[in-house]
Amino acid sequence: MFGSSRADVRPVNKAAALASLCLAVFVVNVSTTIMNIALPSLVAEIGASTRDLLWIVDAFNLAFAALVLAGGSLSDRFGRRRFLMLGLVVFIAASAGGAFSGGADTLIAWRALAGVAAALVYPTTLSILINVFTERSERVKALGLWGAATGLSVAVGPVAGGALLETFWWGSILVFSGVAAAITLLLTWRFVPDSRDPATPPLDYLGLLLSTLALGVLVYSIIEAPDHGWTSVSTLVGFVIAVVLLTVFVIHEVRTKHPMLDVRLFTNLRFTAASGAVTSSFFALFGFIFLVTQYFQSVRDYGAFETGLRMLPVAGSIAVASLIGPRLAVVIGSKIVVAGGLASLTAAFGWASTLSADTSYWTVAGQMVLLGAGIGLTSTPATEAIMGVVSPEKAGMGSAVNDATRELGGTLGVAVIGTVSLSVYRDHLNVASLPEPLRDAAHESVGAALAASEQAAATFGRVGAEAGAWLTDTARTSFVDGFTTGSAVAAAVTAISALVTLIFLPSHPTASTDGFDDSATTRPAPEGADLHASVGAESTDEAQSPGEWVPPAGRG
Repeated sequence: MFGSSRADVRPVNKAAALASLCLAVFVVNVSTTIMNIALPSLVAEIGASTRDLLWIVDAFNLAFAALVLAGGSLSDRFGRRRFLMLGLVVFIAASAGGAFSGGADTLIAWRALAGVAAALVYPTTLSILINVFTERSERVKALGLWGAATGLSVAVGPVAGGALLETFWWGSILVFSGVAAAITLLLTWRFVPDSRDPATPPLDYLGLLLSTLALGVLVYSIIEAPDHGWTSVSTLVGFVIAVVLLTVFVIHEVRTKHPMLDVRLFTNLRFTAASGAVTSSFFALFGFIFLVTQYFQSVRDYGAFETGLRMLPVAGSIAVASLIGPRLAVVIGSKIVVAGGLASLTAAFGWASTLSADTSYWTVAGQMVLLGAGIGLTSTPATEAIMGVVSPEKAGMGSAVNDATRELGGTLGVAVIGTVSLSVYRDHLNVASLPEPLRDAAHESVGAALAASEQAAATFGRVGAEAGAWLTDTARTSFVDGFTTGSAVAAAVTAISALVTLIFLPSHPTASTDGFDDSATTRPAPEGADLHASVGAESTDEAQSPGEWVPPAGRG
């Protein structure tokens, strides 16, 4: 597995390599979506509270976001294929360990290790893709399929997870993820070429430590805020520490000779606006999935498999829009497509903020279609904008930054939207008159409240049955109140991002001599230039537009 570090010289089967890379993307993404479908089961089977559920999801996302820059840098230096394979091996081990966890704390630890593995896997898929598909016409198609793999994971994860949960125990969903990773490992060994950048500098260990601590303190402070209070000393101190650490990180990255993150990239407004678009879209997506799976199972009383099937509209629309988005971006420009995707997300969450406990499923399905279309139109064109800023030799860095924005957005989405919804849920509970066991259960989560209400009759007799029925109604109503408030927060975030995109993201790439545009992409394209001549045809130097960055041939 860890042989010669030189790039492969064997002929590359591009179709098989792309299929292997897409399957690796599927493995990472399905690990998140399939876990969300199990959240109500984890409440019942291992006694997880809402705080535990937030950490079970965010332990993976946080480790992923914190280490993905290091993973991209190390894969550039020591070989992308070998790091992809190493990550898959670790992912298999983490899935097996998590599947047989006996409690929430143990599961959280295994999910964190799976996040470490994802940080090795995900950036290598995009950097290998960029090095294999060097011509823009084929790169656009490959990126579309790469993005569609995310939509496929959103579809397969909940459906497969629901079927497994209704047939086996909750850990079977992680066994499924581990088996998918094992198949991907074999395909990677057989079909994926290796490449690296020997000039990649040493890893910036201090930068890695500072960024990890900053993200960790921020997410911890957000998730713990409902218990400690949003204005409590511990919460406010946590936010201040996170800001200080982030500031020190930026200063260090500017001054160090070999930064983990080249912050000069963010002086390029194309790069910054595209990164912000990806961050906000995944902020919204991850927060929505965290809540809607609980809404379907705890409020609407759907089974796990039925919930998975009812998630298909968002998955299908992500897949379709991911294929259409890059082509539209070439024709009408990234600015309009990405801003349109964010507008679709804003509309979806604005609509979702009107949700009630008895809203028609078809109304929710309409919201999910808008949401999925927004993700597909935003993510893949913004990813191409990010990757177009860096040269192929630094593809691991560019890929890692793109992945970091996704996972940072997802981590914060679960933490912020999940925590805001939990705070509203608790504030709207009116359970002071109930027996203490019921009050305590209701305070933990809607799932725990429903489980306690079912046991109330056996524990407290007729009075308990009446109290349980009332608790069920108030817990569901309070959860919906939290859901709609979280949706309003997501709508505000995506609306602001859409405005920033319209202001700062250029419609088309501009020429660069050093891998990114030092003028912050403010130069207009030449008058009358045909920026789209190469779409759907073989790309040559002559076919490329005057203002388009072209990857050097023969790299990687």
